[in-house]
Amino acid sequence: MSYQASRRSLLTAAALAAVSAAGVASYAAGRGPGGEDGGPRPGDGRPDDGRPGDRPPGRAPDRAALRRLVAGMTLEEKVGQLFVSRAYGHSATDPDPADAEQNQKLFGVRTAAELVSRYHLGGIIYFSWAHNTRDPQQIAELSAALQRAAAGTGSGVPLLLSTDQEHGAVARIGKPATLLPGAMALGARHGAGATGGTGGAGGAGGAGGAGSSTGSTDAGSDSAATAEARRAARIAGAELAAMGIRQDYAPVADVNVNPANPVIGVRSFGSDPQAVAALVAAQVRGYQGAGVAATAKHFPGHGDTETDSHVGLPVMRHSRARWEELDEPPFRAAVEAGVDAVMTAHIVFPALDPSGDPATLSRPIVTGILRERLGFRGVVVTDALDMAGVRQKYGDDRVPVLALKAGCDQLLNPPDLGLAHRSVLAAVEAGELTRARIEESVLRILELKARRGLFDAAHTAAGRTDALVGIPAHLTAADEIAAGTTTLLANPVKLLPLDPAAAPRVLVTGTDPVSPSGTTGPPTAVLARELTALGCRATAAAPARAVAAAPGNAAVLVCTYNVPEGDDPQRTLVKELLATGVPVVLVAIRNPYDPARLPACAAELATYTWTDVEMRAAARVVTGAVRPTGRLPVPVPGRYPLGHGLSYD
Repeated sequence: MSYQASRRSLLTAAALAAVSAAGVASYAAGRGPGGEDGGPRPGDGRPDDGRPGDRPPGRAPDRAALRRLVAGMTLEEKVGQLFVSRAYGHSATDPDPADAEQNQKLFGVRTAAELVSRYHLGGIIYFSWAHNTRDPQQIAELSAALQRAAAGTGSGVPLLLSTDQEHGAVARIGKPATLLPGAMALGARHGAGATGGTGGAGGAGGAGGAGSSTGSTDAGSDSAATAEARRAARIAGAELAAMGIRQDYAPVADVNVNPANPVIGVRSFGSDPQAVAALVAAQVRGYQGAGVAATAKHFPGHGDTETDSHVGLPVMRHSRARWEELDEPPFRAAVEAGVDAVMTAHIVFPALDPSGDPATLSRPIVTGILRERLGFRGVVVTDALDMAGVRQKYGDDRVPVLALKAGCDQLLNPPDLGLAHRSVLAAVEAGELTRARIEESVLRILELKARRGLFDAAHTAAGRTDALVGIPAHLTAADEIAAGTTTLLANPVKLLPLDPAAAPRVLVTGTDPVSPSGTTGPPTAVLARELTALGCRATAAAPARAVAAAPGNAAVLVCTYNVPEGDDPQRTLVKELLATGVPVVLVAIRNPYDPARLPACAAELATYTWTDVEMRAAARVVTGAVRPTGRLPVPVPGRYPLGHGLSYD
């Protein structure tokens, strides 16, 4: 080893030790993860009071020590810290042959550990399709091995391991980890306290029922529901941290006002910007109270698009005034709550930047609005750079450079990591990007890592995974939270609740979408199983057999999933079931807009997600084991207004 390299290593080691010592001192002073805001420690499953934290989330990093650490890094190491990449395999050092082959093909290495070392990566993102998430213990072992690989690199900086664990429709890690209600389901619970009565028996569409009612609960319900959103994030964060994952790409801060939105929908808390803002802030505090960096997404707002940015480039047509009224409040609330990171959207927003560049590559949006107008000082992470929305205008070599010039810090999942890394290095060597600009982003990333305790203990403590992930207290809490989310939209003949004491025969049919990670699914089978457990005689039937099997049942529950306009097999099935004369209960298991596209049924429910926890909640509502209290967090055009929801006498 040369004198220069030896000296650099000593400087880096000294800086790492200083950062770690500062973190340990902060932890000893009571500012460590999971207790810094005075709330319950993660893992106990108890609700907190939903109030803003008395202190900023996380711990205060030692900026001087971090600057010394950055100064001791090579340019290649600094650039590497900007990248968060996927890697294939359940093991950092011994992946399955097919995963090793995929790593070799894409990255020129066999293992994730080699990938970290070659590119000096700042982070790895876990995906189920990359075979990273078999089970909690395996994930914890993968995380620990990756951290060991990072510790062995020249800089020795720990990795920021991340995933998309929004819960609901997007969950990379499933059973035996706890699966919680998703954003719009939590929005329905929030709406029960935030919204007054909609008047009349049926709301806008007249599809309610005598003996049912709408209306708000007591004045304290709003804060209680917000506390439940925070509780859900705190549990989710505690489990992620116990698996070594310290950044979650959640919560979604988009305000979904477009029923045709193909990519956000139920991933949003709803269409009311103030309600969304309250829930986003609550979840930021929940995640970060558990020691996990929250990431508000997708800035400046993806809630009114009709194009999926995974496959195309959406255009937002809101005026600047409309953006300030509708899209800005949740992101402002996230910043005020101390959110660690904000993710950009691959959308064109002409009112904010007329250049035609997607927001991820827009300096007026990232620096001008997010940094300067909202005052955000944390980490700006791009949405995945392999998505079509960011690749249409520029090549894969230019996108990472332009994202950094716009003001982004973390470059997430480029399609060609080697090309992206070389392009940023070349831009620095050519003077297009200054070293100071790179160091600015690296410092923000290191501050986040220090705030989340990674310089103290990057590895998960032995036994912590089994002690926190999927424990009975968390599973019970998930069911308690879900109990208030199911929304009864219509009950005109008072068919519901069914009386389980009479052991009614019930048929469950309809669409069975692919289950989110780790659920037992399919949803019709789960719903039938839960109804049977509550006393019904329930069976599940495929749509092709449902009409013939309907006679003789007290009711047919038909699950629908994103019913489109026009002719559709789901519409045909509902019409044919209605023609049998057997009462039909419509269960919209994803977007709640389905009833507007179908004939009126004897009862209509919205569950917002088709995971097991929401199917259990729906079964309890159908049988009267719990009273429905959910309220629509979005309007259903032509049918039900925002805040609509029925209950039982």
